[in-house]
Formats: sequence, C-alpha cells, structure tokens
Amino acid sequence: MLYPQSNCARTVIDLGGLWQFRLKEGAEWKNIAVPASYNDQVPEADFRNYAGLSWYRTRITVPAAFRDQRVALRFDAVTHSARILLDGREIGRHRGGYLPFEIDLTDLLPPGQTGELTVEVDNRINHSTLPIGTEGATAFFGSDNPGITAVEAGKKLRQEKGVNLPAFDFFNYAGINRPVRLCAMPRAYIRDVTFVPAMSGEVRYAVDTVGEGTVHIDILDADGNTVAQAEGREGVAVIPSPHLWEPWPGTPYLYTARISFGEDQYLQTFGVREVRVEGNKFLINGKPFYFHGPCKHEDSPFRGRGMDQCVNVTDIQLYHWLNANCFRTSHYPYAEEMYALCDREGIVIVDETPAVGMWADENYGWGLNDYHAQVLRDMIDRDKNHPCVVVWSLGNEPSTDTYPQKAYDYWYPLYELAHRLDPQNRPVTLVGCQNIYEKDLIVPAMDVVFINRYYGWYNLSGDLDTARYAFRMELDYWEKINKPLVLSEYGADTIPGLHGAVGEMFTEEFQQAFYEMISQCLDERDFVTGEMPWNFADFDTCQGPMRAGGNRKGLFTRDRRPKMAAHYLRHRWGNM
Repeated sequence: MLYPQSNCARTVIDLGGLWQFRLKEGAEWKNIAVPASYNDQVPEADFRNYAGLSWYRTRITVPAAFRDQRVALRFDAVTHSARILLDGREIGRHRGGYLPFEIDLTDLLPPGQTGELTVEVDNRINHSTLPIGTEGATAFFGSDNPGITAVEAGKKLRQEKGVNLPAFDFFNYAGINRPVRLCAMPRAYIRDVTFVPAMSGEVRYAVDTVGEGTVHIDILDADGNTVAQAEGREGVAVIPSPHLWEPWPGTPYLYTARISFGEDQYLQTFGVREVRVEGNKFLINGKPFYFHGPCKHEDSPFRGRGMDQCVNVTDIQLYHWLNANCFRTSHYPYAEEMYALCDREGIVIVDETPAVGMWADENYGWGLNDYHAQVLRDMIDRDKNHPCVVVWSLGNEPSTDTYPQKAYDYWYPLYELAHRLDPQNRPVTLVGCQNIYEKDLIVPAMDVVFINRYYGWYNLSGDLDTARYAFRMELDYWEKINKPLVLSEYGADTIPGLHGAVGEMFTEEFQQAFYEMISQCLDERDFVTGEMPWNFADFDTCQGPMRAGGNRKGLFTRDRRPKMAAHYLRHRWGNM
C-alpha cells in the first residue's frame, strides 16, 4: 500500500485534530486528540486501563474538487482492531493495530457532501491477537501465586470484570495512534510500486496499476536530474555510476522514481544498496556491517504510542549523538514516517512483526498461523522499498525450548514466507529469549541469530563477575553455529539520579558497569555482528511489582535526558 502523497496528480487532506470520543455506549462524548493514544489524555482510571470497545467520531467532507476522482479514506494504524461507519452504516473493518488500511469512499460519499465518520476501536488482547494478551490471568510481570485460595478467587473476579492484561512488557496504548487522511487520485491510478536496486546500477521495478494507461518512469538523482528512464509496468532501469546508500556515518544517498500512469503520478524514493549474509558476517554493499544502537519503543509522554514527527526527529538526532547506526522496531512495525526519516538519516532498521508474548502450551501458536502470515505479508508489502530496512524479524521472544519441534513447525514456514514475499530477499530472523538454548531448533535456523540476554540482571542478579562467566559459556555455544550473532536486548533498570559509591542494581553506576561487562564479552568474538541495548529510553508499562513508573532500562529517561550509560556507549560506539 502506497504512502499518501500530494503532488500534481494527487491530493491528501489530513483529518487529524480534535475528534469526539467515548469509552462506552451512552457515555458522555469528550474531546480527544487524533493521532494519539487515548489512555493518558483524560486523568481517569477508566481511560488509563480500559479494555473493550470505544468510539471516535468526526464529520468529514469530500471537496467538490474531487469530482471524477477516486477518493480513499486511509488509516495508518488503529490499535488493535477497527470497525468504520459512515452515517451509522458500516463501511469497513480491519484487524491489527500497527499497519495501515484504506476504504474506497468514491461511491460512498459524493463530492461536496458531508458525513459523520465513526471509528469503533477494540483494544482487547488475547490468544487471537498480535501482540498476545493473557485473557485476564496474570500480567507480564505479575505476582499472583496460584497456590493461594484467596488469590485464585481474586483472579476469577478479575476475569469476570473483564480485566485485560498483556503478555508483553510495554503498555497497551490504544486508539487512533497514527494519522487519518482523505486521499484523492485519478480513477485510473498507480496502486503499488516495487524497486529492487543492485550495486551495478540495475534497478528492477514493477508497477501495479488500476485502469488503462501506459507506465513511464524517470529516475532522478538527489539534485533532481534525470539519470535513467524506463517504459512499461515492469522492467529494468539502469543508473550509470550509481551513488550507493550507505548507513550512517556514510552517505545515505536517495534516488527518486517519478512514475507516470495516464493522469496519475507517484514519487517513490529508494536507495541503491545490497544486503546479504556471508558465513558469520552481515554485509551491506559487500562490506561487513556491525549493528550498534539501542532498541526502541513508540512511546512518549501524553501521546503514548501516538505518531509525532517532533519526537521522531529528536530521537534520531539522539541516535546520531550516541554514534548509533540502527534500531529494532520492537515489538511491532512503526509509523511509516520513521522509516522515511531513517532512509534520509542512514539509520538501519530491523523490522519486526507484533508477534510478542507467544508462550508455549500444547497448542503452540494458538491457531495464529494464517493471521501472523497476513501481518508479515502486509508489513513487507508496506516497507519493501525502504533502504533502511535490512532484516525482517518474525517476532520477539517466543517460547522455543519447551516444545522445540512445535516451535520450529510454527516459525519456519514464516521464515520461508518472508523470503518469498520480499522482492529484495533480505535476511530474516526470529528474536530468541533467555532459554535452554541447546534445545532451540528455530533460532539457529535463521539467517542471523538474534538473542535477548540479561545475564547479571534477571538472572545472576547483581553479580557481574559470575554473569560474565555464564555469558561467555553461552557464546561458546553460538560460535559453533557459524552465523552472525546480534545481542538484540541486554540491559539493567536504572533510576535516574540514583548513585552509589559501590554500584549496585538500579544505580547509574551499575548500569554502566553492566554494559562494560557485556561489551568485554562481545569484543572477544569475531562472529558477533551487533549489539542493541535495551532500551533507548525509559517507557511505559502496565503496573507491577517489578515496574516503578514503567521500564527503566533506558539509556535516556522517558523525556530523553541521558543517563551515565548513554555517555559510556556514545564513547564506545564513537571509537568503533
């Protein structure tokens, strides 16, 4: 699905601003900001922790100038599922909270007319959603003891009350989290474009169109000069002596394809670069690449998971300040605006589906296979042209050692599907959790091994010498696999401003000492191709006995103030 664009042939109207909102039918309508999560906009417990259906409404008008054009209503993300109504009549549905969908309004709301748009949102999570919910049992970091009769009774009451808790360690921010737009284009239009560039300058392309017409492509350099041309819906254009897209601190050079089809036009940026795995090395443009940058969340005060370009720009500038070159979209696809920014800034992305919280039982996967495949398909379809995306991640921290063969049978078809779907055939991974790694069949089968490890924090807590010994022992195992390994999460909760002459857990001194210990272990192994600390900034979670005001593993506070460890890693990465 193409990102909305205004140009000589297309018009986009942003429908963001103040909408009306209510949690329950019959409740009072309140003003609410769109795009943004609704949870923190009203200081009431119902808004903060609500689980169930809620409703947004606003009035929209299709301008008379859109007569004889195709008109679409596009939602970039509604978390977690949505039912769309126009003047009380259902016109569309969508399942999934992190990818876009659109509804053709051409024959539903004539140009010059106004209608009432209602968006019914369902934020409930369970074993049929991605990410996974616990269906009223225990939160990710709960403290329920199933052996206590009174606690069992309390859990039963909680289920009856409809309490809906995550099986993941980030807050279940909900609502219209990303922009809503009205898009107009010619009736015969460009539906999708695909570019597969090679370092030689050959660019394979395919253009999907609706209606009659001829496709013409002009490829423009960064100065707007035409450097290549092509005709037809698919083929090859050749850029002479191409400039390569290089990750930061290199030059992330971008070309623009101007695609014309009848009266329609679309401008698609792309970068000339190649990605592949060779032995235990990860290569970008034929050169070894070492991932170094913290994982992220879409999380900020007030907005929750709401898209904000100011937050995006600030965060990426802080990545530059850290001398970081990458992040993983933990644990869901991010807003498209962030990918476009990283294309420009040279920050590499590991693009991840929202498959998080998938713990094992006898029915591994809970029948999510087809839905998970559709989410993967939609993510790759949306992000396939971004040069910043270099790895697809199928999911985060599933159980892979309790039922090793069942885990393999669930995940390996998704691995194969990702390779079939991606025109650029990027490497594919699955992020493994701390487990009995010798029993794991699926993580070693990936193109790149991504593992999350917390030696010295969740296990061997506070004992960094013993943690160093244990981590080295595990690295001995992975060295025999002979694949590139990225330590995709590692960190320590840290209260900003908490210090100690002896650095103990939760102090800033301990966080820095933790990273120094892990760095020493990583530097000893040449098959290690990346380090991605957890996390860039403190972020919100549901309440629990292990979470004081959210997850405090950030290198920065939630309002983006650096802790001591941020200065340490800035120095380390600056000297790489």
